[in-house]
Amino acid sequence: METANTTENPMRKIKIEKVVLSIGATGENLEKGVKLLQFLTGRKPARMISRKRIPTWDVRPKLVVGAVVTVRKNSEEILKKMLAAIENQIRKKQVSENNFSFGLKEYIEIPGVEYQRDIGIMGFDVTIVFKRAGRRVKIKKLKRGKIPKKQKISKQEIIKFMEDKFKTEFL
Repeated sequence: METANTTENPMRKIKIEKVVLSIGATGENLEKGVKLLQFLTGRKPARMISRKRIPTWDVRPKLVVGAVVTVRKNSEEILKKMLAAIENQIRKKQVSENNFSFGLKEYIEIPGVEYQRDIGIMGFDVTIVFKRAGRRVKIKKLKRGKIPKKQKISKQEIIKFMEDKFKTEFL
């Protein structure tokens, strides 16, 4: 029989909660971005609407300014493809508490993805969100509770998890 010190606490295990792909654009470029996200994930992207007026960028309230897709199932497969596109290298400053993000300049860098004439050359952002068991306590609507600081996943834990599981190199 194993002692309590040798086994790892299953509640401390890090899991990938979701992978979020997003594109920011307006007009015709937004339509191409929506097609690209749908082509890559097979899901219908949600459109993001602005709330503020930013005159220098010609943005007004209620203008559609982007598209986003959240992948929860098969998130590891998509993450492996996206990491292969950036040669499994991430800068440490791209990692923050509970998540990390990176951008792809061109979708044709992803292995197995060919150029689509109706989309053209486009880039997008990828965000990976991590969680531990018990996070729902903070998110749920009824009987919401607080979770301790140790429940959050630090930069170092994310870096170690990515190096062990995905052989990612951090610069």
